[in-house]
Amino acid sequence: MKPRYTHISVALPVLDEQENLPLLLQHLRKQTYRQFTLYCCVNNVEGGVGYEGNQLSLALLRQVSDIPLVIIDRSSKGKGWTGKRKGVGWARKVLFDRIMEECDENELIVSLDADTSFSDNYLEAVAATMNAHPGHSAFCVPYYHPLAGDERVDRAMLRYECYMRHYLLGLLRIDNPYAFTALGSAIAFPLWAYRRVGGITPLQGGEDFYLLQKYAKTGQIVRKFVEPYHSAGMVVSPQGRPSARVPFGTGPAIVKGIIAMDESYPFYTAEGFAAVKATYNLFPALYDADLDTPMTPFLRRQLATDDLWSPLRANYKRRDLFVHACTERVDGLRILQFLKNTPAYRLPTSALPVDFLRDSVTLLDNYRHNLFLQEMSLR
Repeated sequence: MKPRYTHISVALPVLDEQENLPLLLQHLRKQTYRQFTLYCCVNNVEGGVGYEGNQLSLALLRQVSDIPLVIIDRSSKGKGWTGKRKGVGWARKVLFDRIMEECDENELIVSLDADTSFSDNYLEAVAATMNAHPGHSAFCVPYYHPLAGDERVDRAMLRYECYMRHYLLGLLRIDNPYAFTALGSAIAFPLWAYRRVGGITPLQGGEDFYLLQKYAKTGQIVRKFVEPYHSAGMVVSPQGRPSARVPFGTGPAIVKGIIAMDESYPFYTAEGFAAVKATYNLFPALYDADLDTPMTPFLRRQLATDDLWSPLRANYKRRDLFVHACTERVDGLRILQFLKNTPAYRLPTSALPVDFLRDSVTLLDNYRHNLFLQEMSLR
């Protein structure tokens, strides 16, 4: 049977990435899957940081003749971002919307960042995976940050990545629909799904999370590569580098440092995730009558109402539709807010098997890898 997805559009925002672009282009030149077009949005605020580097990037890209390439210049004088429309969120929106204008419903979009490395059969693996799941809305690609060789950076990167993996493991173990890690360099989705959710919300940061959350609410997310790629340990490898380009994420977390991360990015207890699962398990019964759930006090405060469920009963006359509406309401953002705002569910750093301030980078990396292996077994 002919595959559903036969062409890929690679979406690449570029801001002051003239040092990383050559390697990224080399990775693309080596791809075994040749049916792709690269879309680049070279962007910066009008007259702002990154302009000179972006001009070098534009010059480099304009010399490319061996890769199908579309260049969107939001950097040159008179073309940069102005007002509130700026940042990587707007760059991704411009890219995705341009692809939507030029391609048909069955185009597969692969989102990358310029500092990302991947194997020669990466696009082949993404296409094969999505063709094996033609009805799924998106693919949350497994990732693995390489060590930078700078101890301070590596410690902070490993602290943040272990936080993300620990959190995802908690959601995977309770089989939650919002079990995904949102990295703009590790997402793929078909154009029809992008159109169905109304596109990306162009935020200054977190736009990838909210896009994946839309996909989780309207369909299913693929979490692992099909064989033989999964068994081979296929991942995408974005750099873990200090950055202040977005308000949160890997780059800003590394800038904050390990001690500050204990407050911003805490680990959570198994009991916290069990409370989320217990709440979800009560959704069918809530169709008949109000019941207290572990998340009820938090939801009343967060949503500023004591009447959490009767409006949903009024709008959804079947139990299954009501349960889906509850799942949409108590979404990935609410889960994270619930855990973060419940002190009892914060895991003390002293309870972790490693000390990110004092243990060797090798030991921390081994802990990261163990979490990665657990995650791969549950995806």
